[in-house]
Amino acid sequence: MVLSRRELLVFLGATLGTVACGRLQFPNRPAASLNLQEILGFQPIKGPIPLATDALTTDQQIAQYSVYNVVDDLVLPEGFTYDIIAAWGDPVGDSRFGYNNDYLAFFPTGQDTARLAVNFEYISAIPWQQTYQQVIGKSLPLDEVKTAIQTALQAGNNQDTIGLNAYALPASDPLKAKIITICREALIDQGVGILSLKRNANGQWQYVPAPGDRRITGISGLEDGRYLKATGPAVAIFQKSQGQGYIDSLGDKIIGTMQNCAGGQTPWGTVLSAEENFQGQVPEAVYPDGTSFRPETRPFSINDEELMGLGNVFGLAGNKYGWIVEIDPANPDDYGTKHTWLGRYRHEAVGIRVEAGKPLAFYSGCDRRGGHLYKFVSQEPVRDPKDKANSGLLSNGMLYVAQFQPDGSGRWIPLTPSTPVAPQSPTVHSGAMLPLPQRPEGGSFKADDPAQIDAFQQQFKTLGDLYSGTPQEQQGAILIDAHLAANAAGATCTARPEDTKIGPDGSLFITFTSGGISKEDGSPDARIFKGPDGNTAYEYGWIMRLTEDQNHPAATTFRWQMIATGGEPASGGQGFANPDNLAFDAKGNLWMVNDMSSDKLNQAVPAGRRANGVPVTPSNLRGIFGNNSIWYLPLSGKAAGQVCLFGTGPMDCETTGPCFTPDHKTLFLSIQHPGEVHGVRQNMALSDREFAIRTTDGREFMQRRQVPIGSNWPGKQPNDPPRPAIVAIRRTNQQTLTL
Repeated sequence: MVLSRRELLVFLGATLGTVACGRLQFPNRPAASLNLQEILGFQPIKGPIPLATDALTTDQQIAQYSVYNVVDDLVLPEGFTYDIIAAWGDPVGDSRFGYNNDYLAFFPTGQDTARLAVNFEYISAIPWQQTYQQVIGKSLPLDEVKTAIQTALQAGNNQDTIGLNAYALPASDPLKAKIITICREALIDQGVGILSLKRNANGQWQYVPAPGDRRITGISGLEDGRYLKATGPAVAIFQKSQGQGYIDSLGDKIIGTMQNCAGGQTPWGTVLSAEENFQGQVPEAVYPDGTSFRPETRPFSINDEELMGLGNVFGLAGNKYGWIVEIDPANPDDYGTKHTWLGRYRHEAVGIRVEAGKPLAFYSGCDRRGGHLYKFVSQEPVRDPKDKANSGLLSNGMLYVAQFQPDGSGRWIPLTPSTPVAPQSPTVHSGAMLPLPQRPEGGSFKADDPAQIDAFQQQFKTLGDLYSGTPQEQQGAILIDAHLAANAAGATCTARPEDTKIGPDGSLFITFTSGGISKEDGSPDARIFKGPDGNTAYEYGWIMRLTEDQNHPAATTFRWQMIATGGEPASGGQGFANPDNLAFDAKGNLWMVNDMSSDKLNQAVPAGRRANGVPVTPSNLRGIFGNNSIWYLPLSGKAAGQVCLFGTGPMDCETTGPCFTPDHKTLFLSIQHPGEVHGVRQNMALSDREFAIRTTDGREFMQRRQVPIGSNWPGKQPNDPPRPAIVAIRRTNQQTLTL
């Protein structure tokens, strides 16, 4: 659904304050009457393509955008600067600052002191392997292991084998010891970190190590006894002594947390960390009793561009990953609790709604093509939003999954054993396929024919028919297998839901990053997720606003509308692609960072947008959008509805985890995976490329673009190793970020 300008003003103005002369959905019209420097307190930066906020004529756009030079740095508006807080390899507690930092949560402890929680998501194999020894100061047996594994795979003569089952190697095998060394270091670089900060007289925040600083890593508990805990129905599965699949014999103790993407911050002072793409490191599939497939189904593999199956050699149980982890930064002995009522799937983030006298409502999306939007509602209400006892409310409640209707309505489906089996037809999905639970074998099968859906419903009447055990064990197994259970229950397959943020009025803002199709995971419902041109495999993404009926967190029905669309202005988009993390600042305005695939950034687009006579695909057209960036979307005031480019990141990076200080003077931001595709920028290497760009009214012209190859950020000296890092963005005059 697309809002007209008038509808948008009414829609936002009714709940988010007075909106004047603004628009989100239609920024294509020039903003010539607006002095953004005067209204915002800064002039949006120039990006790689013309935007409505430029307020330029067609001829002016062509003249000013015919040449564009990409910079291997964090580029900000005039009057802003940034400070490096910490980077990969810096000491943190008894460990180190991990790799690919993501979500950030700021916890004030005084006027000029704070704790900062940070996620570490995954390993970018190219720069990590290339620079590990230089940054960390010790070597890894990378080449030896690659050679040994390649030799073993060739000897096995099985082309379907994707790696080596290192778990089965004898403890005395030297190869196993080398694999353990590599996997240990890679898992140390994932997880969560707690850092102590202090602000100096110049307004600069700095990392000042303190006793409470610590790391929770992918191997916490394996060697140090710092196991993570668990609550909720899935604990009954973890405590099984026998079952259909693999059991790690640790009961409810869990080794580590990994693939930590975004998260959320509670008013009672804890941080929630979302485990996302765990399926690359441990088995995702489970049996009907909720037990895991065996470790060999996700074997260890390594080459120059990939490092997968890190949990294999340690025998990690796959059903213990893919959860939301809660940590109290103020408690130095807290290494995390996985709350299983929140479901196991590829969590991107968690939106937290806490109101006295009402149940908790936690929202999260499964970031996969065809993934779902979920809501957990606690059984008991909140008494005091700041009471740490609220963590206990996460131990009992209900997990729901969203079903969207094309008319802008929707409902929440409970995921319980009594929920009817009612999957959507594969014909409503843009990829015409729906994964469903495979029974009795476990795992899943691909339903691509409505007749398969009919047969499935004839055989299984409720979710309880798909999962085995006692009622508590059935509930635990459903939560462990939440994605497939949701498919079976009729949930709407969506377009890779990324962030979920609660607005000032209690409504939910959701980014859907891409409507593309996956032959393995599925695709979005074509009735819901369409581009401005009606394209049902729209690549560039959306921002949705969801409002619960009666604005109540426990409502079972809702309304939804798309309020912003990615893509080029000439095609009805706002000028960004693949929206990701969201943040509301102290004034209630919206900020967004995007996540285009690293291998698509700045890829040349030929004249006519045809290569060898074939149209350039929408995915490859993302090259025109340059580097990943930071956007400001005012929701009130004279600039409401404008989409303003605030910054662009270094080469190959993703800008993630935007987080504000309460005084609105500092924006913390993660710069993730600089140099992910090309590694170290060698001798300041550059590439000259050409791009077929379109003006905001659709006229094509050619742009010459100079693109650095690889990255030297944050050191920025020739041949420096690229290092993921946290930055603190501020004004040089110490004033608030915006007016």
